[in-house]
Amino acid sequence: MQSPLLAHTAGTGTDRFALQNPQLLRVTLDGRSEVLARTGAMVAHVGKVDFTGWTPPSGNRRGNRSGGGNAGNRQRDAGALDLMRCTGTGTVYLANLAQHLHVLQLSQERLVVTNSYVLALDTTLDWHTVAIENGDRIAGVGSRCLEVSGTGGLVLMTSGRPLVMPVEPGRYVYGDADAVVGWSSGLEVQLQAQSTNTEAWRRRGTATEGWELAFTGSGFVIVQPSELLPPQRVPRG
Repeated sequence: MQSPLLAHTAGTGTDRFALQNPQLLRVTLDGRSEVLARTGAMVAHVGKVDFTGWTPPSGNRRGNRSGGGNAGNRQRDAGALDLMRCTGTGTVYLANLAQHLHVLQLSQERLVVTNSYVLALDTTLDWHTVAIENGDRIAGVGSRCLEVSGTGGLVLMTSGRPLVMPVEPGRYVYGDADAVVGWSSGLEVQLQAQSTNTEAWRRRGTATEGWELAFTGSGFVIVQPSELLPPQRVPRG
């Protein structure tokens, strides 16, 4: 059989996280460690791999924090991410509705992300929910922002190719509340309204049109070219 389709063969390599293509993640498991992935994200695998439900190890604290965290705290908010454990020896392929994927390597660094955009991460990383000033004005905004810290790989997904906007002291950067994927942990963040039109309702249906996040400080903001959160579940009839 001949077809350009058959050229899309599986790649090889030893990196824990690597992109098979812009929308498909290849995870290499060596039998000694495990990877956490969004539940239901596996589309294929090779080798002896097990997928089981995940809960944080006993002794880890849970909670919501309003500021920057200490990277040394072994803290994981179990309710913030719906995860499964991938263990064994082999290769796992992960995807979520053809979202664009991005592999980040943290080295004792902190990054705030929206939990809906996390596809996979190393178990060496920790996370907790963080609050946004005025975030309680939109249902769910405060509860879905996570500060991820430590050393390890983190894989984010976006609707299309993202825009990374630098933030400099004394200069505000603004992003639509539904388009912002993540930002540097040290930035000051505030939720504010773009418009006073209370008759225009967002697609989320919980706030008026025109809510945005204002960032100041030193760092960067990741924005996707979409104002919709990626769907996580497809209803089955």
